[in-house]
Amino acid sequence: MAMDERALDVADLHVRIDGKPVVHGVSLHVRRGEILAVVGESGAGKSVTARALLGLVGDHAQVTAERLEISGIDARRFAERQWRGIRGTHIALVSQDALVSLDPLRRVEAEIAEPLRIHGAARSRTTLRQRVVDLLDQVAMPDPERRRRQYPHELSGGLRQRALIASALAGDPAIIIADEPTTALDATVQARVLRLLRAIADRGVGIVFISHDLAAVSHLSDRVAVMQAGRIVEEGKTADVLTAPQHEHTAVLVAAASHRAGAPRTARGDIALRVEHVSKRFDRVAVDDASFTLAAGRTLAIVGESGSGKTTIARMIVGVEHPDTGEIHVAGDMGRARAVQYVHQNPLGAFDPRWTIGRSLREAVAAGAVPRADRARAVEALMREVDLDPELCARRPAQLSGGQRQRAAIARALAAAPEILVLDEPVSALDASVRERVLALLARVQRERDLAMVFISHDLNVVSAIADDVLVLQDGVTVEQGPVSQVFGSPQHPFTKELLAAGLV
Repeated sequence: MAMDERALDVADLHVRIDGKPVVHGVSLHVRRGEILAVVGESGAGKSVTARALLGLVGDHAQVTAERLEISGIDARRFAERQWRGIRGTHIALVSQDALVSLDPLRRVEAEIAEPLRIHGAARSRTTLRQRVVDLLDQVAMPDPERRRRQYPHELSGGLRQRALIASALAGDPAIIIADEPTTALDATVQARVLRLLRAIADRGVGIVFISHDLAAVSHLSDRVAVMQAGRIVEEGKTADVLTAPQHEHTAVLVAAASHRAGAPRTARGDIALRVEHVSKRFDRVAVDDASFTLAAGRTLAIVGESGSGKTTIARMIVGVEHPDTGEIHVAGDMGRARAVQYVHQNPLGAFDPRWTIGRSLREAVAAGAVPRADRARAVEALMREVDLDPELCARRPAQLSGGQRQRAAIARALAAAPEILVLDEPVSALDASVRERVLALLARVQRERDLAMVFISHDLNVVSAIADDVLVLQDGVTVEQGPVSQVFGSPQHPFTKELLAAGLV
């Protein structure tokens, strides 16, 4: 096929789910060798559109289109059997969560070999094995011969994502739908995956890149389509759309993604947290001789790649893990269980799905020693403090949006009136404008309560906006630390420089 031939051509796509319209007249096209980014807030219709392009909308959905051509094949009236015939060979999916998408009970080799077997691309065991190794090598998987024999849980997040991309490439598709493929990855790992996707496109594959990360979009895509309420409201060359947006919604998204460094805060004399020469080992050294202090009212960010020790430090501060050597001192006299509270990256997994939000908060205020007679008022006050309507207390976690769940998780952490909040990637899965509102909430709550915060993030733009100080970890070792303005403005260590280059700060 010629490089300018359209790998995907869609006109006037409509999707109704249980009779309710959710995608309204979407038109888009992707040529071979081109990357089209699709951006928008949660609920904008991005993922529903992607599933419609793959024939995966489900039995309760109705899809109509004036044109729906995949590698020149008219797919408008396809039944499931026909969709199975082109998934993998003409169009493939790379999803956000590789740990969920890859079968935990199968080795990487079996996962990648499956589409090869289904489509008869390799028949003998030897040929199949060599093809798997070749595919892993194409996605720059280190030591592919060894990695093919491993299970998904034995790989890091970045390596799992590479395995998933290798599986998508197995059938030599004309178009790949990449749905938030780098959301949970650290900056340097994200940069490597983005470079890999660009290299795949340059070999002649069309890519639809669905993302809420406008920094990644600006560096990867050729064109961008902005969705709002099931419609494309703006489309054009990436540089044009992101630097001079024409639609009001696009301007809001661009503004929300543009973090500005906050004004430096002067540390007071009182220390909320002191970590002295702390080390922790599991099957390897996880943290090696970490030391830092955190004053009340200030924020310390901890950054580094997956496996660098960030979460291990967080778990030791909270008290879930205990250091092998060194000491952790938490100010206050109410004990660490109440003085330090943890906010999860994934609040949907952190809440009991059977309980309403109100019940979870009532349990939290009870643990905070609030008298029974005052608990209902305390829960209502917490909901209002995090800008949630108290009526949402009647809902279960799955009935809230991602931003609402994260606010509820912050409310639960505040129930014990802590001195310190430890936040592990609290906004990484949120869209730009929702993320901005949650960051503004954290800044307000910190100011009003004089909270100290430990903020773990792979988004260095967010770190530069919210943190006062930063600790850079590599393989458990602190390679650089100090005020954010100093470390980011004049990095001294090569790894810090690599992180900053990858993080697009």
